Amino acid sequence: MANKNLCEECGIRQAEIYQSHSNRKLCRECFIEDISKRVINEIKKWNMIGSNDTILMALSGGKDGYVLLDVLSRNYKSNKLVGLNIIEGIHGYNKEEDAKYLANTAKEMGIDIIITSVKDYIGYSMDEIVKKSFDAKTRLTPCTYCGLIRRRIMNYFAREIGATKLATAHNLDDESQTAVVNLLKGDISSLLKQHPNTKIVEDDMLVHRIKPLRKIYEWETATYSFLKGFHLQETECPYINMAPTLRAKVRKELYNYEKENPGVLLKFMDTLDEILEMFNTKNTLTKLSRCIKCGEPTAIGRKYCKLCELLSNIGIDNPKYALLKLPKKNVVI
Repeated sequence: MANKNLCEECGIRQAEIYQSHSNRKLCRECFIEDISKRVINEIKKWNMIGSNDTILMALSGGKDGYVLLDVLSRNYKSNKLVGLNIIEGIHGYNKEEDAKYLANTAKEMGIDIIITSVKDYIGYSMDEIVKKSFDAKTRLTPCTYCGLIRRRIMNYFAREIGATKLATAHNLDDESQTAVVNLLKGDISSLLKQHPNTKIVEDDMLVHRIKPLRKIYEWETATYSFLKGFHLQETECPYINMAPTLRAKVRKELYNYEKENPGVLLKFMDTLDEILEMFNTKNTLTKLSRCIKCGEPTAIGRKYCKLCELLSNIGIDNPKYALLKLPKKNVVI
C-alpha cells in the first residue's frame, strides 16, 4: 500500500508542507529546492543578473530578505554580492541586535553587510520624522516617508559601491497588492514600472532594481525561513496599522481571494507580465532633472526632489544628505 504521506516530488521523504497553489505535499528539502528553483528561473527569465553584475541586496532582517540572501548566496559569487540593512530608528523595531545577527549570518555565507540608518542619512530618525509630520498636520502616513527614504538610501549605497543592480525582497503578495493599488488609482506609469524589463525611467544616477522573489508567496518565504532556522525580526512596525490605507484593504481582499482560489495571484502576475511586456519598450524617459538642493534625480520641470520637498514641509530644510558627502560604507561587519 502506497504511503500517502510521502513527498509528491521525491517520493522518498515524509511530506511536511502543503503547497496550495500547486496542490502538492512536499518534504522540507523539496520545498526549499522548489523555492530556490523558482527564484532562479525568474532571474533567468528576465535576465535580471548577468555575469558581470555586482548586486546590492536590500535586507531588512525579515523573512523575505533572508530568502533573498540565502538563494543568491548559493547561486552567485559572494564577491559580487553585498547586503544593506537600514535601521529606521523606530522604538522597539528593527533593533541593532537583529542587524548584527543578519550581518553574522551573511558573513557565514561570505557576504559583507552595510549597516546604516535613517538618522545617518537624514539627520533624524523615523520616530523624529513622524513626530514632526504629526506636529505639522501633514496627514501623510509614516509609510510615505519611510518608503521614500529607504528607496533613496538603497539607491545611494548601490551607486557608492558601484553596484549594477539593486535587489529588493518584494514577494508575490507585495507585487500583487501594488499592481491592484496602481490600477485602482489609475497610476499607469507606476504599473508599467512593475515589469522586470521596464524602461520607463532610465538615469545614470538610478541603479536598476530587480525583484527575484516576485513570484514567491509571502507564506512561502515565511516557511522557508522557519525551516532554515533564521533568526527573524519578530516585532511588527508600530506604524503599520496607524491609519487604514487602500493598500491594507487590498491586501485583505487579495488574501481572502487567494485562500478561496489557490494560485490566483500567480496567474494574475503572469498575465500582467504578458500585458506589460507589450509596453515596456515604449515611452522611455531617459533624462531627469536634478534637485537644486541635493542633486538627486527628480521629475523634469521640478526644482526639488520629492524627499527634499516632503522634509521641508515638516521643517527639515537642511537634511544631512544634502549637506554632507556621506562615506561609502558606514559599518561593514
